Amino acid sequence: MVRARYDAAVTNDDNRRHWANADGLSANAANSAEVRRVLRNRSRYEVANNSYARGIVLTLANDVIGTGPRLQMLTDDPIANRRIEREFAAWAKAINLAQKLRTMRMARAEDGEGFAMLTSNKRLPTAVQLDLRLVEADQVCTPDRSALDGNAIDGIVFDVAGNPIEYHILREHPGETSRRYILDYDRVPAESVLHLFRADRPGQARGIPDIMPALPLFAQLRRFTLAVIAAAETAADFAGILYTDAPAGGESEAAEPFEPIELEQRALVTMPGGWKMSQLQAEQPATTYAEFKKEILNEIARCLNMPFNVAAGNSSGYNYASGRLDHQTYFKAIRVDQSQVECVVLDRILAAWLDEAALIPGFLPANLGPFVDWSHQWFWDGQEHVDPAKEANAQATRLANHTTTLAHEYARQGRDWEEALRQRAKEMALMEELGLTPAMAVPSSPSEKPKQDDNEDSLDEEAELEQQAA
Repeated sequence: MVRARYDAAVTNDDNRRHWANADGLSANAANSAEVRRVLRNRSRYEVANNSYARGIVLTLANDVIGTGPRLQMLTDDPIANRRIEREFAAWAKAINLAQKLRTMRMARAEDGEGFAMLTSNKRLPTAVQLDLRLVEADQVCTPDRSALDGNAIDGIVFDVAGNPIEYHILREHPGETSRRYILDYDRVPAESVLHLFRADRPGQARGIPDIMPALPLFAQLRRFTLAVIAAAETAADFAGILYTDAPAGGESEAAEPFEPIELEQRALVTMPGGWKMSQLQAEQPATTYAEFKKEILNEIARCLNMPFNVAAGNSSGYNYASGRLDHQTYFKAIRVDQSQVECVVLDRILAAWLDEAALIPGFLPANLGPFVDWSHQWFWDGQEHVDPAKEANAQATRLANHTTTLAHEYARQGRDWEEALRQRAKEMALMEELGLTPAMAVPSSPSEKPKQDDNEDSLDEEAELEQQAA
């Protein structure tokens, strides 16, 4: 018997069944190959058949990856920086890097992990022949269990320090109907494999779907919707019912129970003596139908740090302040995901790309030194502001009081500040050549509200934000 001072540690008849599945398994034992297979299959089924699940996964991938990352080199040679950026952008477009990254992010949400292999593609139109081949999580496994040692998890071999040194990748997908050599797999060195997943526990080597906690909720949402539709259809199947107020054995003509009666259109009919006709009142959908779906979707989106209006695609119940407040957690989660993609995927891709580019005579400048000294950063798509005018005023204020920089403000928009300033300089030079003044180039804007109204709106917005925070 466990004697505890904590209510949560007490097991009694009321909570025994609730905690029946609690266990003390390790992270890798809890995420065994069979458990991950079941979760992947159910998650894929739900995403394939539930429009909310599909929309949530697509929205997450589009918001995290967007149109793809953009490289900015920060070495001391600006000419070399622009050349490397231009060549890398052309290569990324040739291999469709943005789409592959979106697929990897969707795989992490749906399968729990995304895999990619660095390979060579001789048919690429670029000088660098490096390519990225995506691999499904089902193919990363070790069918020959005798090949596993003490430092191996299904499909991954680790060294004594816990670093992956080898991946086992099946040559054919285990679900392929025409597979012939299911036990044949390649031992791929870890330097050539990119593994994107979220480790929820220390020592976790394989991932589980991001939407895993919401899978039962997705099922409940679909079942409830189908049940409401079935109830409404059942009620609509009956044009009317016959009923009598007379007691059993009372004075009323005999009528067979549940006997259907054919009714002609626009006909005047008579009822048997003592009987009345009325339509069946449909009770579905109930008034709580929309509220139930909203609560379920809100709970589903919480495991992804996604606000309800993004998951539902509906902001009708939001005001300006509450919309911005709810998006703060979501935008921070997106930045965390982007940081992981940079560290796990993009930096390794860039290193492999530069290693191959260095082997091409005259492709890279010779005075840049080793790659470890080449500082760089990645730009992502910025988040559009719902009120561009207020955001522009805030940017001007921050720049005026020196609390921000042009580089930071352009980075928030997913743009390179040096490239933007060069483009602006070209525009200014062309305007001067054509005899245009900056005032003439700016399109006329409609009359603005008085300054007093803007201040009142700002005060109202701050009051709403304080109320939401409270």
